[in-house]
Amino acid sequence: FDLRCPPATKLFTCSLLTENGHSNRNIQLNAIVIDPHNPNHFTVAGFDEYARVYDVRNYQCDASSNRDRPLDTFSPNHLIGNDNVHITGLAYSNMSELLVSYNDELVYLFQKDMGMGPNPKSIPAEKLQELDHPQAYIGHRNSQTVKGVSFFGPNDEYVISGSDCGHIFMWRKKGGELLRIMLGDMHIVNCLEPHPCMTVLATSGIEKNVKLWSPIARDIIPLPDNVKE
Repeated sequence: FDLRCPPATKLFTCSLLTENGHSNRNIQLNAIVIDPHNPNHFTVAGFDEYARVYDVRNYQCDASSNRDRPLDTFSPNHLIGNDNVHITGLAYSNMSELLVSYNDELVYLFQKDMGMGPNPKSIPAEKLQELDHPQAYIGHRNSQTVKGVSFFGPNDEYVISGSDCGHIFMWRKKGGELLRIMLGDMHIVNCLEPHPCMTVLATSGIEKNVKLWSPIARDIIPLPDNVKE
């Protein structure tokens, strides 16, 4: 959408990746984010294992000659070819790090140089195994709904996600240590939005309200004894 014009503009249709780069099967998209370090780049993801990066400058406004050819793609090696997973949430840090949240799987952090290029299907399996593994964040449950994921903190030093158990999970970005579990909804926490300037977080889920969070507590609440369950 161009806010200066009333009609929407179709750039391209996202389709499944194949070895020759073409497919007639479109995929449903769940998330889109813009790289704050390079606003010409945006990433989309949905009902397959790949987060796809595109450059908006490569596409015509009328979609007359546009092809679904990503600039780069991201996925953990062990999920490539897995038809049982899909992506529900994406987030960029101010350093162009990419968070990807998978349904019935984990949250992963990709550095900018960890991409597999425009067509990972054409890369030999032995080459894929040589790629660096992304940092994983473990503990939450992402199965029943479409959940977002986000960075948090003045320097994006934390990773946060909702969970099917109704809690908000917070990890240290570097190393993936689970730091906090906070009850955010009686059912499920789906959405998390950090304030762009202050250390404040807005969350929502199945309940009919939005909750605001800020680190003002004097006491540090320990993790539950059954956190591994």
